[in-house]
Amino acid sequence: MTGPTTRCQDVLKRLQSLHPKVIDLSLGRLQALLDKLGNPEQRLPPVVHVAGTNGKGSLVAYLKSIFQASGYKPHTYISPHLVRFNERINLGGNNISDDALAAVLEHIETTNDGAPITFFEITTAAAFVAFSQYPADVLLLEVGLGGRLDATNVIPPPLLAAITPISLDHQYYLGDTIEAIAGEKAGIIKEGVTVIAGPQPPEALSVIDLRAASVGAQVLAFGRNWTAGSCPEGLRYQDDIGTLLLPKPALFGAHQIENAGAAVACALQLRKRFQKITTVSLADGVRRVEHPARMQRLINGPLVDLLPDTCELWLDGGHNPGAGEALAVTLQAWRDRPLFLVVGMIDSKDPRGFLAPLQPHAQVIRTVTIPEEANSVPADRLAAIAQNVGFSDAASVDSVSEALRDFADRAMGARVLICGSLYLAGRVLSENRCPPPIS
Repeated sequence: MTGPTTRCQDVLKRLQSLHPKVIDLSLGRLQALLDKLGNPEQRLPPVVHVAGTNGKGSLVAYLKSIFQASGYKPHTYISPHLVRFNERINLGGNNISDDALAAVLEHIETTNDGAPITFFEITTAAAFVAFSQYPADVLLLEVGLGGRLDATNVIPPPLLAAITPISLDHQYYLGDTIEAIAGEKAGIIKEGVTVIAGPQPPEALSVIDLRAASVGAQVLAFGRNWTAGSCPEGLRYQDDIGTLLLPKPALFGAHQIENAGAAVACALQLRKRFQKITTVSLADGVRRVEHPARMQRLINGPLVDLLPDTCELWLDGGHNPGAGEALAVTLQAWRDRPLFLVVGMIDSKDPRGFLAPLQPHAQVIRTVTIPEEANSVPADRLAAIAQNVGFSDAASVDSVSEALRDFADRAMGARVLICGSLYLAGRVLSENRCPPPIS
């Protein structure tokens, strides 16, 4: 199955037509709806609120895994989904069922009564209703866009806030400087709430510190209050309490060491409330984490079968300059095999900024228009950008499968990486018949 049942699809389609803009940052419309619903945002489990540009989803995935390894039931809210909308709302370890999703969406639709509201706002309201109805120990709440005016920011002060690395993205909505974007992300910081800050540009950390000081919040920042790095055991985490040696994170890529470290920093702060979090459960959570389309190797499926057995096929959903730079660090260690790229991107992103860090590591790139995505960068325009940043063999193709067939005769022993968009990653997972797990 590659989507909700028809009942869910019908109501999701209707909800998408309620507001002329896909994105229109505001809290007023959502708050009015939540008031009509009896304010479910006031009846949530303790919340960990996660903002940032890159690594939000990974941080939520690590925390979910750590809580589960510690014997707790976490809710999670993420966006976008890869294959099924149900992935966005995870209730105690399982994605919301089609029946439960349809019921809560229909209830929200009736209560809203046709009032203008964005799709993300009304589905966030649905998530809050679901989270308030199903018992859990904690809610891991990922910001959709920005923070200050994001729909998730209607919640009361959370138990903990976290801000992952900030870089340029969504400039049209958040501002065209790191400082401006950091100001929007830091808008989730509330009075008295501790903030875990992942690796940040100095100008971003300054903004975070200033916001925290203005509301009496504490910032525990990477490089200042805690560090995380590679070691023979896997992950070395250190703060003013001491040092932890943990296994290598299950998620692949150099940047995942820092993402896992941020999750450990969060978990240690939460341990006063959640006393079953131990060094053993931290290790189990880091080792067992699952997060599709984040440097995921595809082992079998129709797309894998298009390549020689000696090839590796990888998938990553990173889509902005910061993600490109993080990806390039991983690719630096891939010098043992030739690398071929398949890239598709959304037109609200910065293709040049994403592709430029990758160019030193691969010369061959095939670009695709993301299927059924109106906002996709046309494949021929993306190929021209790739040529402009220095790829010597760049061309557009009609599909990912065509790109893989193109590579098949000359990719013996190579790695092929499909990247550039979570929307493309979702289509690839669906086409390769390996959608994300239900839990």
